[in-house]
Parts: sequence; C-alpha cells; structure tokens
Amino acid sequence: MSSASAAAAPPRNPPFRAEHIGSLLRPDHLVKKRYEVAAGTAKPEELVPIEQEAIKEVVKLQQDCGIESITNGEYSRHQFWGTFMETLNGMEEINLREGGYDQSIFRAYAPDVKSFMHEKTIPNQVTVATGKLSHTGKSTFLPELQYLQSILPKEKHKNIKLTLTSPSWYHFRYGPGKAYLPGVYATDDEYFSDLAKAYQTELKILYDAGLRNAQIDDPNLAYFCSEAMLAGWREDKENFQTADEQFDAYVKFYNACIGKRERDFHLGIHLCRGNYMGSKHFSEGAYDRIARKLFNELDVSTYYLEYDTPRAGGFEPLKYLPAGKRVVLGVVTSKFPELKDVDEMVGRVEKAVRVIVEGTGRSREQALAQLSVSPQCGFASHAEGNSLGWGDMKRKLELVRRVAERVWPGEA
Repeated sequence: MSSASAAAAPPRNPPFRAEHIGSLLRPDHLVKKRYEVAAGTAKPEELVPIEQEAIKEVVKLQQDCGIESITNGEYSRHQFWGTFMETLNGMEEINLREGGYDQSIFRAYAPDVKSFMHEKTIPNQVTVATGKLSHTGKSTFLPELQYLQSILPKEKHKNIKLTLTSPSWYHFRYGPGKAYLPGVYATDDEYFSDLAKAYQTELKILYDAGLRNAQIDDPNLAYFCSEAMLAGWREDKENFQTADEQFDAYVKFYNACIGKRERDFHLGIHLCRGNYMGSKHFSEGAYDRIARKLFNELDVSTYYLEYDTPRAGGFEPLKYLPAGKRVVLGVVTSKFPELKDVDEMVGRVEKAVRVIVEGTGRSREQALAQLSVSPQCGFASHAEGNSLGWGDMKRKLELVRRVAERVWPGEA
C-alpha cells in the first residue's frame, strides 16, 4: 500500500494498524559524526544539519511505506532511552567520575547486565540519584518533537510518535537501595515519588507542545517473564521483596508517572527482551506470568509486544486483554534480513484473534479492532543498529503495511 492510499484511508487515531517501534537504522555518516562529536574531534554544530537531513529522509521512508505513526528514527539519540534521566536534577552519571565506581551495585542476574558482564564490559551511562530528584523544567525530548512538527503538515502532528524512557530503567539494573546513594532516599517509595513527579512534568511539557502519541520503551517488565532472572532474584539475599512484589511496585510507580495525563494523549508501552548491537537479545520467557496484571492494572492504552520468535511464547496471554485496550503484535522480526511470507504473518494475526475470541467471548470483529501489527522491536536501539541493511528495513516496513492491508483493508 502506498503512502497515497494510506492517506486516503479513513482517519484513525493511534495505534495505527501498521506500526513500528520507533528506532530505525541510522546512516553511517550520522553515526560517524556523532562519535566524532563525542570524541571531541568535531563540533556539536556540525552534527545538526546531518541529523536533520537524515530525519527528513527517514520520515519520507515511513511515508513511502504507508506508515502513519511517524518517528524521527531516534536519530537525535545514541541509544533508545534518550537523555531524560541523565538530565534530571539529582541524577549523575557516576561512570564519568574519576576513579570509576563499585561494580557490585549491579544486579548480576539482570538480563542486560548479565550479558554485558559475560562480555567483560559494563553498561553505558551508569546513572544513579546522588541528590533529590526533580525536573529542570527543560525537556531534552522537546526538540525532537518540534523538529518533526516543523517538517510535517499540521494535520499530521497528532501522528507523531515520541519514544520515552522507562521510569524503571535506572532502578531495576541496580541492587536493592543502590539506585540512589546512601542518605539521598531512605526507601524506594521516596525515590519513586520524586521521579514520578519529574515524569509528570515531562509529559505535561510534551503535551502542551502538541504531543498526542507516545510510547514508553521498557525491557525491564518483560524480564519478569525470564526464569533465569527469577531464579537469580530468589537467590539474592539482599532483596527485601519477592519478584512479584517488585513487579507490583513497578506497576504502581508507572501509574504514578503516567496516570494523570489528558484523555486525548495516547500512551503505549513496548515490552521486549533486549535489542542490542549485532541483533542480540537479553532474555526469554512468555508474557503469561505477568499478563493479567500488565493488561488490567497498568494504566496505558496500548501494549507493543514482541512476538517474532518462540522465546516470547504464544498468544495465550491475550485472553486477559480487557475491552478498550489495544495490542500491537510484533510478529515481524527487526533483527535479521529474512523476510517472512505475508500469508504466514496474516495467519499469526488470525491466531491471536482466535485467542481473544475464545478467551473473552468477544466477536471476531471486536477482537480485530483491538489489534495492530509491527516489527517486534526497533531496528536500531543503539547507534550501530541490527544485523540488516536499509533495504531490508524498508521491506520489513512494507511487509507490515501489506499484512495490515490484508487484515484491515482500507484502514491506516
């Protein structure tokens, strides 16, 4: 389906039938220039025109593929979570301190940390609260939104999707009480309370600037599906609560961060199992263990779920999806060049529909109305991207659009 035919389809609010998760492959010259700026061999202003031209190109790609939910490909970032946490009052990247830091602050069994340690490296941007947290009043995501608004017609501004940092990103990877320095917070609840206020401020700034479509990227919640992680949690004598209690605490924390948004502000959450350089994943495990609570207690409108390989389990958890909420089925892999058959992908969607129908008693039409399709994750959560090329990515997005047109003909 061309961008012209997608534009002619009936208007629709997000999520659209054909979606993608946000990050797209960056051109080599953009990646190179960003590294030069980071190394001090190029001036920051040299990056701006290169970045903006690349964003124009990737916006055109999305439109050519018939994708209505437009992102900047995360081209203004080095990695998917951006710089929200790092720029809050009270947050510090302690890895930049002279002399480094004690690596024992990490949960060794946290899937991403475990993968890094296996390769004898440490995660980038080791950021903790060294003082009370608060928003500075200046959003580092706002320029991304404003530039997209400047190059898109006003009627398309509501389609702009901004990907946001997981509130739990710099909490889960550290051991109990180690997301903040001693004396800064006495409990997680105090830390969560201040961070939630900062998150609410961020969302208000973006909403007031015209953002109506956002997606939180959170691998952490899916880690609670990993048997290896759960075993590590049980063995960790420092934990003062069970994994289930921690999951409950995160849901409560999330709702404090996002629950007060305006009704016309579409907010979704993407859960995956890692998407690192060289198309690596960090964990495995089906959504069954968390699905009932995730779907019924987390105050988001849409769940973007990874469903491209058996490691994500089957569609059975969709029987817990309540009416009024949506799921974007990530059935197309973004990790490798292999292109699946359209009929196979349509069949996957139909299987998900049957699970919802049988599990909830809703009609097929009602179940279909709750679903969309997408790649299972971004194409470049980090600067270097996954193990495929620009042409492969384009064909993947076109496949998503073709599947959507087969399942929901005439809908964007």
